[in-house]
Amino acid sequence: ETILNKIRNNFCKIEKYIARASTRLRLFSQVYGFLVLRNRVQSEPVTVLVDKWPKFRVIVCKPSYEKSDVFKDILIFASDVTILEETRIPSVIEWSRYLCIGNALFFPFFLHCALLFHSSGFSSGFSLSSLSESHLDLVNQTWKFGKHPGTLGMIRDMIAHFPSRCVLDPEGRPVSWILTYAYCAMGMLYTLPEHRGRGYAKALIGSMARTLKAQGYPVFCFVEEENAVSYQLFTSMGFTEDPSHRQVWFGFNNF
Repeated sequence: ETILNKIRNNFCKIEKYIARASTRLRLFSQVYGFLVLRNRVQSEPVTVLVDKWPKFRVIVCKPSYEKSDVFKDILIFASDVTILEETRIPSVIEWSRYLCIGNALFFPFFLHCALLFHSSGFSSGFSLSSLSESHLDLVNQTWKFGKHPGTLGMIRDMIAHFPSRCVLDPEGRPVSWILTYAYCAMGMLYTLPEHRGRGYAKALIGSMARTLKAQGYPVFCFVEEENAVSYQLFTSMGFTEDPSHRQVWFGFNNF
């Protein structure tokens, strides 16, 4: 059953239902964040599928694809593993495409926000703002997984529709920035090397966290296991590791 129209036509009702429906769904913040964000933001078309409604056990969030898209996520929530075996999940996945399967059980740095630090002061002429499409190439070229034609559309959609923050220099050029993924996690945090050590990243995280929290979104991020600098940064700001959530990715087929 497709519930996309129900979500679009009953934003507040469906969001309140999702918030109450399942503690496990709220703990699985990727799916919860995706649904809440899509309830409020008109972005690229997506299909939301459930095994039954309203007492669902499985939710599948499936984006639309173009030929060059390789970084769009199909998000799946299930109340337990046996239910996945009973449903027809494989039938909604395009197995001939490049495929990267993520398991939300095995990544040690899934973080929740506990405290929200204030933004630090900036040097004269520097200001806090949001990203625009004119900054698309800069973000794509500096992202670890960027520099690929398939990432441009995803980043463009993130900048156009989801919350972002950046620090602009006196000429209006971004020197530090953070974005929001389609499933509501903060990410792509980056500061140009010559502007590091000035507290910009901490200011951006604090501003973004306050915005997400004030609007009722889940506040969380993922940190790679080897990224000790980011882990220390987020934990120093009051984020806490959730040991029950970990994330690993398995790639299939070629780009």
